Amino acid sequence: MQTEGVTFEDHAVGAVYRTRGRTVSETDIVTFVNLCGFVEPLFMDMEYVKRESVFGRRAAPGALTFALAEGLIMQTGLIHGTGMAFLGGEIRVVAPVLEGDTIRVEVEVTDKRETRKADRGIVTYRHRVLNQRDETVLEATLQRMIRRAAR
Repeated sequence: MQTEGVTFEDHAVGAVYRTRGRTVSETDIVTFVNLCGFVEPLFMDMEYVKRESVFGRRAAPGALTFALAEGLIMQTGLIHGTGMAFLGGEIRVVAPVLEGDTIRVEVEVTDKRETRKADRGIVTYRHRVLNQRDETVLEATLQRMIRRAAR
């Protein structure tokens, strides 16, 4: 893990960063759906899941997959002390993440642009969240405001 984040100047278009993996547990899913109010039978009722779901086991909401991926990225130190703001982007859930799956993230720098303010720039990242079978489960293109190096 990096102890200092990558500054705007040091972000190279085409650079790829990879996170460690994280297994999604039943506790993760239940805690998230209760905390956020996602109390749908698909996430909470195992009899419903067995009877009605195509998955056959507890599924994680896509929002949880995204949140866990963001946490994995934070753990790399990529934007530690240099990330100033999450500016949004596009997220696409490609496949389900189920209890017991292990996810990891590949982050690619796809663009960067200067702003009118001398202390920051905008960096665009492409995130691919992969499961233990190297299948893409979530894709995202996100923009963040990143601190420039001190002059």
